[in-house]
Amino acid sequence: MKKWFKTLAATCAVIPFAQCAVLPGSNVASAAEPVVAVASATTTTTTDADPALWVVKDADTTIYLFGTVHVLKPGLSWFDEAVKTAFDKSDEMMLEIVMPEDQAAVAKTMMPLAMDTTGKTIPSRLTADELKAYQAAMVSVGVPANAFDSFEPWFPAMTLSVLPLTKLGYDPEQGAEKLLTSFAKADSKPIAGLETLEEQLGFFDKLPETQQVAFLNSVVKDMDKLGPMLDKMVALWAKGDPDGLAVAMNESMAATPELAQMLLYDRNARWADQIKTRMEQPGTVFIAVGAGHLAGDKSVQDYLKARGLTATRVQY
Repeated sequence: MKKWFKTLAATCAVIPFAQCAVLPGSNVASAAEPVVAVASATTTTTTDADPALWVVKDADTTIYLFGTVHVLKPGLSWFDEAVKTAFDKSDEMMLEIVMPEDQAAVAKTMMPLAMDTTGKTIPSRLTADELKAYQAAMVSVGVPANAFDSFEPWFPAMTLSVLPLTKLGYDPEQGAEKLLTSFAKADSKPIAGLETLEEQLGFFDKLPETQQVAFLNSVVKDMDKLGPMLDKMVALWAKGDPDGLAVAMNESMAATPELAQMLLYDRNARWADQIKTRMEQPGTVFIAVGAGHLAGDKSVQDYLKARGLTATRVQY
């Protein structure tokens, strides 16, 4: 269980859940889509990246599947070559969710799920040693130690799994979904979501309390390891190695199959159903989801195959 949550904490950027981070100076949740880069934001140096891209086609419909990283550093050149060509050919774009631009709207959706309504507090859920470590972690990222005392444990866990990355050069504004959204708006492409923000946050909200606390304690314990683990996964993503990414990200999920089923596999299956339905309409669609959904066993591609559709890797 602890191993799985450590992996989840480090891979929230390539599975689905880097959508919620409380940024310094803000009291509401902010989008923190995948972001990757090798160069400093103060330089103009760029590093080429060729992340994996797949296509599903029939006589009059083309759907591209692009795996994203929700948090990246500036300077990684991934929106070019086949990725940009596929995007430019597409009539519309679909993401996991479409984040509201109004932060008040985000807070309106998130707060009812994140706030605890039972009267329990974070301190009441932790041992003395766990509480000491948790409060030190909060202070280390510039958040008051008691800021989330009245929240459910998943919320500070997600916050602490994202905020340290900003100190390591990962910039939410460079996230793949964030940039793709800006490109789509510039091209007047319609943007739709496979899920809603409420649905996505609900996956964490529905975790049993014991698992939420385990998640929080694991994040606190391994905060110093999040950066190196994400760096490794970003490198695999950038060189278009979904098999390597699957090994790095998914190998420990076998220990908690019920969570893997809820957070990953069931969603992949639902998305495959949505893609199959969309194939019944003509046109070209660019679908961008966390790279973890397009890697390893029970990927979106596997569920598409079970539905009679073939996703072919685009070579470039």
